[in-house]
Amino acid sequence: MTLFDGHRLGDLILPNRVVMAPMTRVRAAAGGLATPSMATYYAQRATAGLIVSEGVQPSPVGQSNPGTPGLHTDEQVASWRPVTAAVHANGGRIFAQLMHGGRVSHSDTTGLRPVGPSAVPADGEVFTPTGPQAAPVPRALETAEVPEHARSYADAARRAVDAGFDGVELHGANGYLISQFLSSNANLRTDHYGGPVANRIRFAVEAAAATVEAVGAARTGIRLSPGAAFWGVEESDVPELYARLLSELAGLGLAYVHLEATADEGILVGLRRAWPGTLIMNPSVPMGPKQVGRADADHWLGLGADLISFGRGFLANPDLVERLRTGLPIAPVDEATYYQGGDAGYLTYPAYRHTA
Repeated sequence: MTLFDGHRLGDLILPNRVVMAPMTRVRAAAGGLATPSMATYYAQRATAGLIVSEGVQPSPVGQSNPGTPGLHTDEQVASWRPVTAAVHANGGRIFAQLMHGGRVSHSDTTGLRPVGPSAVPADGEVFTPTGPQAAPVPRALETAEVPEHARSYADAARRAVDAGFDGVELHGANGYLISQFLSSNANLRTDHYGGPVANRIRFAVEAAAATVEAVGAARTGIRLSPGAAFWGVEESDVPELYARLLSELAGLGLAYVHLEATADEGILVGLRRAWPGTLIMNPSVPMGPKQVGRADADHWLGLGADLISFGRGFLANPDLVERLRTGLPIAPVDEATYYQGGDAGYLTYPAYRHTA
């Protein structure tokens, strides 16, 4: 098996095992609307076996950063249709990543007080329309409120399918809401959503189950970052926590689990063995120094991963699949353009040009 062999994912046949990882680009229009530039951006990268979109908020209170797109209004659904159509016209497949920021948000961004499993603020500063500000103390969700936030992923998933996406990925990683419930320091609850491992995984499982009921297991994946410390999140009992979570998710028949390399390799290999379905592996830690290449991909395929996701490599290399296939150099990305808006550093990276 190589990175360029096909793979069946749910009802889709992927022509290769290269996945474009979800990456925040904050280029949405007012109202969380997708734009024509976003259609061009994703269509340029449609040779990936699968594209996972940037994080899309499933509800107004779920928005983490300014300038991110949503999937909770009819207008947002309509704005995404040209994006998914452009990807499909170029032969690609695209899932929407559904990202509820939970406590990683600010009222200046949403007009709403952020919510979380407990009244514990995230570490660091969050982005707002007027610049970085200290992460606020979120409002702890009442027990009766928690299910509606789990269902928000399912509601957004229905809208995603209506907008032409091939499926959705629940963002259960990187310190956002699902990750906050998994945590042992962001989640101090004493009800059946907090405390022991069986309770801390409950929200993730309920969100996944609701999404499967809404759009089907073949259209539902989840991204996880075992043991990561994003936004100050800590997790106790990492091997047990994720083994129990994957066991519950396996019963739902999800299309895939998408793991970040945030734990020791031995733990991740153990989770590969614990997960019976398709595993996407991202060998790079978000915002870390490492640029993932062909050797990293081959290493993880050898350890049992089915698909390999690439983040930064896709930013500056819309033709990344071909570069990986032929050993062409991978161009570096201009980090100053990550979140600056506009088309520079977004649509302006060329495919490789062969010179005589």
